[in-house]
Amino acid sequence: MDLSAPHKVPLGWLMEHGSEAIRLRTMRDLAPPGQPGLDLLEQALVDSKPVVAICKKQKDNGVWGGNLLGVAKSAKDGIKDVGTIAQYRHLTELGYPANGRAHRLADRLLFRYLSRDPDPTLMFEHGKTVKTTPQSEEWVRDTMREAATAALAEAGHGDDPRIRGSAHKIATGVSSFLRSSLSENPLCRSGSSLILNPAANPPTWYTLALIAALPEIRRERGGFTERLGQYLSQPASRRTYTIAVGRKKLKPTHILLGDPTGVDARGHVKDIPLTLCFIELMARIGAVGQCLGAQRALHRLYADCDNKGVWRPKSLASAPKAANPVTVHYWPLQPDTKTVDGRLTDVTFRLALIAVLMGRPIEYL
Repeated sequence: MDLSAPHKVPLGWLMEHGSEAIRLRTMRDLAPPGQPGLDLLEQALVDSKPVVAICKKQKDNGVWGGNLLGVAKSAKDGIKDVGTIAQYRHLTELGYPANGRAHRLADRLLFRYLSRDPDPTLMFEHGKTVKTTPQSEEWVRDTMREAATAALAEAGHGDDPRIRGSAHKIATGVSSFLRSSLSENPLCRSGSSLILNPAANPPTWYTLALIAALPEIRRERGGFTERLGQYLSQPASRRTYTIAVGRKKLKPTHILLGDPTGVDARGHVKDIPLTLCFIELMARIGAVGQCLGAQRALHRLYADCDNKGVWRPKSLASAPKAANPVTVHYWPLQPDTKTVDGRLTDVTFRLALIAVLMGRPIEYL
């Protein structure tokens, strides 16, 4: 399949079978500009059950789940629910307005990380680790600051000088890593364990999301954006490792040491949500053309689209499920409707959006 060929976008089908989020984002992100009724679609999204349920979980201080970075429940790490960054980003993905109450409450908190507020209560789930191992504080604060910057940029705050300043600092650190010999082998031994070299500063899912959300940063740092795309186009290491944070060994769920999708030579996709999330971000930074894994996956996924642009793979028993919790903010946009067409809307929408982002010619149906 020629990825430069026209792609059919089933606007009518998505509006008929999609959730409030799918309908809003279809008209906002896929349809030709100037569509009427966006205000009504946005209000329907705000009043929808998924959005209401998320907003009810938020505390008045802007926090969800009593933590900042949690993407899944973890009794070991003291995480009782999905945390603030993931919930905030999920609202953004659903199409929730930047000036909505839930976003505004969280904004007050997230901008504190960008201002380097030293308040120890901002450590949340890492509070005990920082208290017992003070040398871990810098890593914790840097990670939380990067996550907050990405979330705020995605929500539409990219013009804020605090966002731009933080983005440039993050890009400088990752750029130094990409230029160094550590980029070729960022892992090292710690006793019998394999860990991320403490001196390594590889890109993360937050880095990629941040650069994808800020076109001005991409233009100003074209060389860095190109190097980032090249690095993430390489197959990721399959070696199991952890991140040493004080006395804790954390799973590297947010670290990217190359293409994380694991797409094989025939384009078989193991985790559809993860693959689509990665490809969409790579499309936003203009790097799909150099990522062989992304191209193979797209060839296979687009081949399963029917003559109306609807993704219809053979023998689909249920909607695709995420295997990696890193995409909890991204997937799904549509709750399970128990209908055949309802199971197809998320992938159909994402494939259409990726086609638009890649600059493919579009045929509207």
